[in-house]
Amino acid sequence: MSDVKNNVRNWTAAEVMHREVLSADADWSIEGLANFLTDNHISGAPVTDTGGELIGVVSLTDVVRHNSMPESDEVTDDTHDVYLYALERHMGQEEIRLFHTGYESPVKVRDIMTPMVFRVDEDASVQQVAETMIRGGIHRVFVTEGSTLTGIVTALDLLKVVAAL
Repeated sequence: MSDVKNNVRNWTAAEVMHREVLSADADWSIEGLANFLTDNHISGAPVTDTGGELIGVVSLTDVVRHNSMPESDEVTDDTHDVYLYALERHMGQEEIRLFHTGYESPVKVRDIMTPMVFRVDEDASVQQVAETMIRGGIHRVFVTEGSTLTGIVTALDLLKVVAAL
């Protein structure tokens, strides 16, 4: 057992990271981001600009935080309801549905992302990765070689390391 422990202690970020990193575009809508995260069964992702440069990180927590914040310039639905009631008296539900357009928030990923990115080098020990995540209170750390994003290590990846002990 101590041989396994010693071996695991020598593991590096490169040995436990995922090399295929899905990233969010800074100009995506919040709705697009939510679909991206849920469709890919991930809770967060790095954010890149149009040039592919890593500029932040965004998670489902950011989406929830944004959606739970009251909008200061929120317009009441009273006027909309009056028009809808008038339409309902003259048209059927099917006809009204044809007028429906989906609302997409003008808020973009860049507006809710965290611009601070926690990074480690590929040769960082698993212990250093864990310490970075604990210190930052984060669930994922990005692995870089120079300024190039080469992978991601998540809290679940570190749990797998612990399970291997």
